Amino acid sequence: MSFQPVFVQFWEKVKESIENGTYAKLTLAKTIGDTELKNIYVRPVLLENDVFSLSLSAKYKTEEIESFHTIDEAFLVLTPYLNNPFLTALLFTTENDITFKLNKKRVGSIIEQAPTFKSASDVILEMKSKGISI
Repeated sequence: MSFQPVFVQFWEKVKESIENGTYAKLTLAKTIGDTELKNIYVRPVLLENDVFSLSLSAKYKTEEIESFHTIDEAFLVLTPYLNNPFLTALLFTTENDITFKLNKKRVGSIIEQAPTFKSASDVILEMKSKGISI
């Protein structure tokens, strides 16, 4: 059974949190074994002319590589990292923390918990104040 349909549901929650202005951050974590790639952090940014983008910061043992993508591009970039090497994606919003998790059989699930963050990302708050939508 593929985990991708569940990850698509999770990604819809990511998009909703950005559109609703509740997005705080997204992290891919919990690797399988000792890998070169340790984490991927996804943060919203406003590029020139207030163009919305997602910054993907891939943290390796010896370096960090940052790239910028649209929401749909970010989904395509991140999906291959699930199951190799990451088992978990954590979405932090002001409403709740949403975790996408792969179990030992590589079946995906989504778990919602109380929120860790009290306020949305600074960029999301700036977008709201400027009336910028994605």
